[in-house]
Amino acid sequence: MACKNASSSAMPLLLVAGTVVLALLASPAAAFNITRILGEFSDFSTFNHLLTQTKLADEINRRQTITVLALDNGAAGGVSSLPSDEQRKVLSVHVVLDYYDTEKLGGMKMKNRSAVLTTLFQSSGQATDRMGFLNYTKRSDGIMVFGSAEPGAQATSQMVKVVVTRPYNISVLQVSSPIVPPGIASVSNSNTGAPPPHPAKSSAPAPSPSKSKGKKSDAPAPGPSDDVDDDTAADAPGPAVDGPTADGPAADGPAADGPTEADAPAHDKGDVADAPSAAGRAVASSAGLGVVALVVLIFPSVSL
Repeated sequence: MACKNASSSAMPLLLVAGTVVLALLASPAAAFNITRILGEFSDFSTFNHLLTQTKLADEINRRQTITVLALDNGAAGGVSSLPSDEQRKVLSVHVVLDYYDTEKLGGMKMKNRSAVLTTLFQSSGQATDRMGFLNYTKRSDGIMVFGSAEPGAQATSQMVKVVVTRPYNISVLQVSSPIVPPGIASVSNSNTGAPPPHPAKSSAPAPSPSKSKGKKSDAPAPGPSDDVDDDTAADAPGPAVDGPTADGPAADGPAADGPTEADAPAHDKGDVADAPSAAGRAVASSAGLGVVALVVLIFPSVSL
């Protein structure tokens, strides 16, 4: 019973351990590190530095199966002398997206002893005119040569030796000279250069004023005081009369612009109705004199 219990408790541990081992084996980071591989060879220090500087080494390390056509320090000078925007593109042409060693290259069934290889530059989406491919040829004398597949390019870079092989993950082969597609400079300029600014549209000249407008603008504009005086004289009510005359009531004054009695406020109407007119005062004064005269005639002794 104890043995059965021990074996049953150990089963989960074994399953966990097996899962961890499988995860480590399947991890992309466990494949290879191109910087460490080339770091073991001083002859490729310049090439290794270029891969790190252009950050191409990180992209290579993310691949599972790859072939690097490496350049020694003398040949790598042809790449380091290029502009920085071209260096990464040229170096990516030296990275083939498959595993190739001398056995695979020598035993390939090729038509006319040639084959077309796909490079990392093709996967960047910047390659044109077959710049992202390599022409591989095995000559009759057994020498293996590489060249750009761009029309007009020559296959002149020869394989020198095998540096490192780890079937079937990575293969590092030394080649004699850089593989530079002829049109790589134009591709670099078209992709990295800023587009030329559009020429600014010239604004249309302002139309010149016509003669009639010119004459109108030359004539002196009437002063604001004149307009105000005319409008004020037309709209303002006439001067108020100091007092209504005995010959006519105040309503005989100009009523065209001034407010009429009907439009006047209610308290103004009351004032007009209560105020005695000039004719009423004259009649009252005449009546008073008549009463005084009558009293004098009736009571002469009073006046004496």
